[in-house]
Amino acid sequence: MATEPVKDVPRRSLVSRLRERNGDDRPHFVVCGADALVYTLAEELMSSGRGMRLTLIVPPELRPDVPDFDDLKSRGVRVITAARLDERTFREAGLAGAAALALVMPDDMINLHAALCARAIEGDLRLVIRMFTTGLAQGVRRLFTDCAVLSDAGMAAPAFVAAALGGVAPTHFRYAGRTLYVARRGEVAEENVVLTLTAPVGGGQIAVLPAEPAPGERLPADLVLVEATGRTVAPAAATRRLVRSGRRRRSRLSLRRAFRVGVTPKLLIPVLVALVITVAAGAILAARTGVHGVWESVYLTLLTVVGSSDVEPTRSPVAQAAQVVLTVAGVALLPLITAAIVDGIVKTRLARDRGEVLGVHADHVVLVGLGNVGTRVLRQLNDLGIDVVAIDRAPDARGAKVAEDLGVPLIVGDASRDEILRAASIDTCRALLVLSTDDAVNLQAALHARAASAEIRVVLRLFDDDFARRVGDAFNINISRSVSRLCAPVFAASMLDREVLATIPVDRHAVLVATVKVLAGSALDGAPLSRADKPESTRVISMRAAGEEWVDWAPDPRRVLAAGDEVVVVARRGGLRVLLEQATPVGDGELNAAGQ
Repeated sequence: MATEPVKDVPRRSLVSRLRERNGDDRPHFVVCGADALVYTLAEELMSSGRGMRLTLIVPPELRPDVPDFDDLKSRGVRVITAARLDERTFREAGLAGAAALALVMPDDMINLHAALCARAIEGDLRLVIRMFTTGLAQGVRRLFTDCAVLSDAGMAAPAFVAAALGGVAPTHFRYAGRTLYVARRGEVAEENVVLTLTAPVGGGQIAVLPAEPAPGERLPADLVLVEATGRTVAPAAATRRLVRSGRRRRSRLSLRRAFRVGVTPKLLIPVLVALVITVAAGAILAARTGVHGVWESVYLTLLTVVGSSDVEPTRSPVAQAAQVVLTVAGVALLPLITAAIVDGIVKTRLARDRGEVLGVHADHVVLVGLGNVGTRVLRQLNDLGIDVVAIDRAPDARGAKVAEDLGVPLIVGDASRDEILRAASIDTCRALLVLSTDDAVNLQAALHARAASAEIRVVLRLFDDDFARRVGDAFNINISRSVSRLCAPVFAASMLDREVLATIPVDRHAVLVATVKVLAGSALDGAPLSRADKPESTRVISMRAAGEEWVDWAPDPRRVLAAGDEVVVVARRGGLRVLLEQATPVGDGELNAAGQ
């Protein structure tokens, strides 16, 4: 049902309509989900402003990692349990007259069906839909008006890839004809830096959105927001990227890998010793018997090895001794070679039967979990030319077919078991990415990797953000991240109809790039621009005057703001909430939470 989007309805008419339908002029938001994202999104919404009614619809069986809803209920959140998201469920939840609905179930088809049912109940409804399949997401955007389709896997994958490689997440966005992206300060030209995102403050801690350095002062290799000009990447960094992208993927069952698996040092050393003796004795024999040419030397040596050379008493004692040594060495060499071949074939077949990867070389990435996020990470690592070994419990996991198409070895097994990780050559890998949906398995795999080598870079996905922080500190895990914490601010901002341009992973959380419009009668109307710029909270990167198309990328902080001016900021979620309150008139407090 195509109707006029809510965001185009005049402000006061929306309040009147909410009061008429619900007897309550507070904006009503509904969230449907079954995993940790539903809880984290509810937290984001409740902390985004005042005067909001929030209803959660969850299935009877939730994932074990979803926190208890008691604390949200104590803050006025209504929680409904429903086995099916249909029109009846939405009517019971009071969807009619709601401002926005977020469908964050971990199944694309369930979300799409729910969206169709919801529009039958309320046409003037903003939809925020979680989708994994890219092609389906594009179709859904065309199907519904006033709809945002987001992928938590797509948002989180770059952060995990960057963490595994020790680099920067490939975050970029385009605004007003310019492309901005995230980089290390040492890899870009200083004149292209737009904003400092992070800076070290000592003790292993970082400051997020710090004040800019004084003229002539250069901060350490921190994270910065940079304008892309085609000449920003330093030669060294560009070379590293070209080398990575130019890597050739080796065949899984190559002869060299099979040889490395099948031939053990205990067997290889005797073979090499016998071979050296044979070559030396053959060279002496050929020199003492007047053999001319390479072929005659090889011919005589091979015949002697198999015991077919004629015995000639007339030869010199040295030649006779060499012939004796050569014959004895040949008798020993043939069985050793045969044993090595047989042993290699047997071990190769056993390794294949167990699903082991044959002789994976060093500097690869071990990826545990081929779900929604793991599959996205797998594709991005492959695009970067990084060798990957994947592990998943299920042979029919979502990313199993992707791994097969890309030629990526897949080990089917429990990553919490040490032998499964050894089969993936965990002791020689460059990084371990643990992205399964089981916190216990993820933690056990990370600890096994840390025991195998203290140098392995471990990136761990945990659903509980507090648990992730404590695990990182206690077990020396390089990075532990919660996907829901990375993505919830973007879902919340989309529900509130804010103009979010990008989300940038920083530490274990994310900062938002958003546009804020100054409304008449607000605290920012008539205030200097410097009031909107607060280090470690909200940083201004550009502004557009009311009624103008030109964007000022270096605005004077003394400039006085007026109604209709649009400010682009990089902000933490709390800072963005405060700025939106300042940009909204006090009389519109009821709608302040909706970002209207």
